[in-house]
Amino acid sequence: MSYLGADWLTRSERIAEEQPEAMLDALHITPGMRVADIGAGVGYHALRMSPRVGSAGKVYATDLQPEMLELLGAAVREAGLANIEAVRSGERSTGLPDATIDLALMVDVYHELAEPAPFMRDLRRALAPGGRVALVEFRGEDPSVPIKEEHKMTVAQVDAELAVYGLTRCERHDFLPWQHLLIYCVR
Repeated sequence: MSYLGADWLTRSERIAEEQPEAMLDALHITPGMRVADIGAGVGYHALRMSPRVGSAGKVYATDLQPEMLELLGAAVREAGLANIEAVRSGERSTGLPDATIDLALMVDVYHELAEPAPFMRDLRRALAPGGRVALVEFRGEDPSVPIKEEHKMTVAQVDAELAVYGLTRCERHDFLPWQHLLIYCVR
């Protein structure tokens, strides 16, 4: 999504449509964790993860677009948060430090990756021992989900694609209205 459509990321309907707090609850984020919001945009989820990791933790909020990172920075400053670091990612790289990330969250991001193989290999490099990757993707199995097919993924599709990177699904949650929450662990 272009930074020109950033207002869509903070629309009021998003709470009912995506239940961000319930989704984050299912991730069991605890104080002191180092988490990454991959494709953070304006920081919708990063801002919500910040109090969960607390002052001993850190949120890395990544995005390709410098304009999004500027909007994110403004939101972080306005909220007075000190534990969020904006990170410029690339098409093929996360921009994250080695062996650091306890949880990487990708909300409606994986299916948008232009080059998923190098990006996901780089994400594996950034995971700490025991690190997890959580994907939130619109349910491709459900024709009633009101979004274009190219923005949907099935569980089988995600499982097969992430297996290539040595990631195995360790949790599946289908309580969100339109999306899967799929959590992957390193094999």
